[in-house]
Amino acid sequence: MTKNKKRTFLAKMRRWLVSLLLVWLVVSLSSVLALRWLDPPTTAFMLQRQYSSEYETIRLQYLWRDMSQISPQLSMSVIASEDQKFADHWGFDVGAIEQVIKDRQAGKKMRGASTISQQLAKNLFLWSGRSWVRKGLEVYFTTAIEAIIPKQRILELYLNVVEFGDGVYGAEAAAQSIFGVDAKSLDANQAALLAARLPAPKRYQIKPPSDYMQQRARWIQKQAKQLGGEDYLYKL
Repeated sequence: MTKNKKRTFLAKMRRWLVSLLLVWLVVSLSSVLALRWLDPPTTAFMLQRQYSSEYETIRLQYLWRDMSQISPQLSMSVIASEDQKFADHWGFDVGAIEQVIKDRQAGKKMRGASTISQQLAKNLFLWSGRSWVRKGLEVYFTTAIEAIIPKQRILELYLNVVEFGDGVYGAEAAAQSIFGVDAKSLDANQAALLAARLPAPKRYQIKPPSDYMQQRARWIQKQAKQLGGEDYLYKL
């Protein structure tokens, strides 16, 4: 291949890659923008759970409910458990990330530092597992979500798509299948138990709850009160 032909080929490749990147940006940002108003019919995590060979095939439980149909107790329990700086950060808890780095350097047990916005990005658009590519996409989608979608809507989306049990997605499906009530009727203890289950919904049992889960639920209720209870939600 002559130098001129090589330069022409490389120029075409660059134009093709730039065009491909622009298309991907438009599609991905449009998808995030649509979530300001449209309720997602499914998520990447749901599709993986349903079709991945890693799991036994089951019928997923997923019932969308607007924020007005979800108990404020659950909203506060999830914030208290997962992301106490939710109202103030822009998608990332820098202090928590710095602490994780310090713990890793000290050889301590690793703990999560993902915010509600980061977890929403993973649930909606990504796949389970760890890699630098996935982490980079998580940062991208989290930034887009925080820039485009209001906090109250982010919380509403999260409460509806997060996995509360094996194949059980969202507050309504969890409330019905676990406690036999609708999401709006969840009391403080039920809401705290659901939030306590989020780190490992397939492993942690809450009916009946273990001593650890009961202790965790009491801690979550205490933290929710310290945050200001339902008044905290008006900050969003």
